[in-house]
Amino acid sequence: MDNNIQKKTAKENIRNQHDKGYKFLLSSKRVFIELLKSFVGQEWVKDIDETGMVRVDKSYILQDFADKEADLVYRMKLKDKDVIFYVLMELQSKVDFQMPYRLLLYMVEIWRSLLKDTSRKEAKRKDFKLPAIIPIVLYNGERKWTACINYKETLDSYETFKEYVLDFKYILIDVNSYNKKDLLELENLIGAVFLLDQKVDREELMNRLSELIGVLKKLDSERMELFKTWLGRILSNRLPKKEKKEIERIIEESKEVEDMVYNLERTILEGFKEYEKRGIEKGIEKGIEKGIEKGIGEVVIRQLKKKFSDIPEIYIGKIRSADKNTLINIADNIFEIKTLDDLDKYLN
Repeated sequence: MDNNIQKKTAKENIRNQHDKGYKFLLSSKRVFIELLKSFVGQEWVKDIDETGMVRVDKSYILQDFADKEADLVYRMKLKDKDVIFYVLMELQSKVDFQMPYRLLLYMVEIWRSLLKDTSRKEAKRKDFKLPAIIPIVLYNGERKWTACINYKETLDSYETFKEYVLDFKYILIDVNSYNKKDLLELENLIGAVFLLDQKVDREELMNRLSELIGVLKKLDSERMELFKTWLGRILSNRLPKKEKKEIERIIEESKEVEDMVYNLERTILEGFKEYEKRGIEKGIEKGIEKGIEKGIGEVVIRQLKKKFSDIPEIYIGKIRSADKNTLINIADNIFEIKTLDDLDKYLN
């Protein structure tokens, strides 16, 4: 198989995993409402009632886009109004400039389907109205989303015809646009998911896992199971094959949040060691190698702080100045280090 085709297939598989991951999460009505209340700043969101909400179990596939379909469609009761919320999760690396047009086709297809299921007598009534559809795009690509938000902006010379051209706008939820502090302050499942799904390096990913311990401990059992399933699917795609099975085992078997995070950190640390054994990839500069060494040091410090309530600054300084072989040796023997005197044996 051609290398370019292999790379394209690999990227598509990763995108599909993210798509399936979010679709899995947002198929839960409680999580979907949580998403809206956390990231959609509209007054009507406050009036959403989970009991009046139904997921439409039907695929809306467009003939012009054979490989595209609406991921999630919810029908909601909103103060005695029947409102259909339309969510399309486009989780690809490139911005889709045809998104407004695609959303229009999806909405028309939904309305067409509703009319098809409505009796002709009812549809001909003067007071018959189609339900409103609110399109929402959930995007987690690395680049800034630059596609038009307003449909009319995709039309040539729309300014000339003013209000006489078709127009609507969609709500954009851009995962990478939110800052770390705001996501942590949400203290909910969807905030934790966004925090871990953002494009960060391994060291920062481990830091975020640790910072989420308090949030994860507050999740009820249903949300925690959803989170663990999502984490297993997504996190494993960022790691070498050898680490995937271990990641899945840790997430599945861990009973306590602290244990899960602690063991995930150790497994991710093994990834650093794997890169070291392979001599680091060709063409990687020495500065990146130094960054990996620093990352191992910070992980070792965090692991030791979990073992001892307090670590003197002199030890932290020694660890940060230690070479990678020393750091890996400490990490390998972390369970055998019972006292600070034991730690001295590795640092002296």
